[in-house]
Amino acid sequence: MAEVKSRIRTLHTMLTDKEISCKELTETYLRSIAEVNKNLNAYVNVTEDVALTTAEKIDKQIASGENLPLLAGIPMTLKDNISTNGIETTCCSKILQGYKPIYNATVWNILQNNGAVLLGKTNMDEFAMGSSCETSCFGGAKNPHNLGYVAGGSSGGVASAVGGNIAVYGLGSDTGGSIRQPASFCGIVGLKPTYGSVSRYGLIAYASGFDQIGPITTTVEDTAIVYDTISEYDIMDSTSQGNKGVKTLDTLRNDIKGMKIGIAKEYLEGIREDVKEAILNACKVYESLGAEIVYFDLPALKYSLPVYYILACAEASSNLGRYDGIRYGYKTPSYRDVNDMICKTRSEGFGSEVKRRIMLGTYVLSAGYYDAYYKKAQNLRGTIVREFKNAFEKVDVILAPTVPMTAFETGKAVSDPIETYLTDICTVPINIAGLPAVSVPCGFDGKGMPIGMQLIGKNFDEAKILNVAWQYENVTHDTMFRSAEMGVKS
Repeated sequence: MAEVKSRIRTLHTMLTDKEISCKELTETYLRSIAEVNKNLNAYVNVTEDVALTTAEKIDKQIASGENLPLLAGIPMTLKDNISTNGIETTCCSKILQGYKPIYNATVWNILQNNGAVLLGKTNMDEFAMGSSCETSCFGGAKNPHNLGYVAGGSSGGVASAVGGNIAVYGLGSDTGGSIRQPASFCGIVGLKPTYGSVSRYGLIAYASGFDQIGPITTTVEDTAIVYDTISEYDIMDSTSQGNKGVKTLDTLRNDIKGMKIGIAKEYLEGIREDVKEAILNACKVYESLGAEIVYFDLPALKYSLPVYYILACAEASSNLGRYDGIRYGYKTPSYRDVNDMICKTRSEGFGSEVKRRIMLGTYVLSAGYYDAYYKKAQNLRGTIVREFKNAFEKVDVILAPTVPMTAFETGKAVSDPIETYLTDICTVPINIAGLPAVSVPCGFDGKGMPIGMQLIGKNFDEAKILNVAWQYENVTHDTMFRSAEMGVKS
């Protein structure tokens, strides 16, 4: 059986063999964005001049015979909460419209040094708060498999662009599932790395104790290529540790015979039947590859959603206090005094979902409620961390649904925002524990919408979970991978 083709490797070979110039490749993607993005709404800022300038530089390097990194000349995108020097970065919020950072995020510096071609900044839920991309002040990104459905959130724009092939890959951020959930909804691959393995310097914060930057791609190998590139130790991030020197590409094709893949019974409760069936079918694939499926209990999972929303909103209420209209961003045009100006600026500049989470976070941190909510949630976080640690003494990798359902129709999150919080139920435990997890496609529902599963590992076990994901993808890609009929054809 032929291996899954890495889109990055394929394009790299085409560039170095001079089958196509980087400028031609970039222009092809830019034309496709101009044609397709009016339907997908994946991009909120197309950086054509930046992309073409980089492409011309890469072509000169190829012409001079330089050896280029795999990512050199590959058209990509960044979520709009990753700082780009001189390029507007808004978090898709009115309060930051017009803001151009004066420095780059570390991950963007790394990619620039590797010759990445930035096509633009992509859509997201406002300040990464949401599960559908619809809290964006620019309107939500659409699902490339069906424009009547959401792309997911909060990194919906990246997933929509990659799934619709108007970017080869992209970087998103994952606070409670914001890389994995849209990757699942759009039928592609999304990796939430171990907390601290990828620098957060230059990522505009939602909840600093949970946020993590990671790649969204079409194949597991592409994910490994991007992760290996960006997972460097960074002195500018006090939580940075890098990837501990392990290159995931070196272990992708390792045999998994005898490996123990765990299924927490709680992960199979409350999920839709077709999603459960897809997960159990994936277990059969792994058994055919020689792995052992081990069922076990993880009772603390039931506390994950309230723990996450208490702690993440508490951090958000603190992090978003800096947006006051004084230093940068939106400022209300009419006010009586400083207090009135700050109040009006924040009321007018923030959307309803962001204000809801700020108020919840402020409430749980307030006098009289701190012990009842915040302190208790921190204690339960410790319990969840310990239960995962105990689980990994019995199994090598944990298999779970990424989301309990497939993508929902546009407008559902707006009409019933509280119910959409439940889409995070399978993803937030991983952020609470700081673990790595990758979402890969594992089937389709009756309407042709993708189903995703996630593989969870111990801290800094990205190589293992990506290898397990690659093994599944390689066996099933002929039937499981169905690219959206949009964008640039590969």
